[in-house]
Amino acid sequence: MKNIILLVLIALIPYSCFSQETPKKDKEQHEMKPSKNEDGEWDLTVIDTQFDYFLNAVAKPISQYTESYLKTKNTFLVNEWNSYYNSGRYRNIIESGIDYDPQENYGIKFEYKLYQVFAYVNWKYKLRLNGLSGSDAIR
Repeated sequence: MKNIILLVLIALIPYSCFSQETPKKDKEQHEMKPSKNEDGEWDLTVIDTQFDYFLNAVAKPISQYTESYLKTKNTFLVNEWNSYYNSGRYRNIIESGIDYDPQENYGIKFEYKLYQVFAYVNWKYKLRLNGLSGSDAIR
């Protein structure tokens, strides 16, 4: 009887080593999506606590940019960001892709904030993004 119980326990050991949770599928992707606020304007929420400091103290003011300039830069930067995300580069910094449609009219406030997200990542993490203008790269 002892031998049978011992054999059953030994047979069950490999099953106890398996993970209880099912792993996430590779096809699941996280994306940051722009959303409209109560006023009907496009908005982008940045959770990092230092981002507001960066916007107020480090970033160039919104008056330094035109909407067309920001849209052009954002289109290039989003493509670069998403290629890093899809390839798995900089996983500790880039945790999600960005859903951005260059045909959509987001408005200058949204375009400015999105551009400053890239400048902020460059400033805080020293992640070099080729689409940033020289004056916004690593200040």
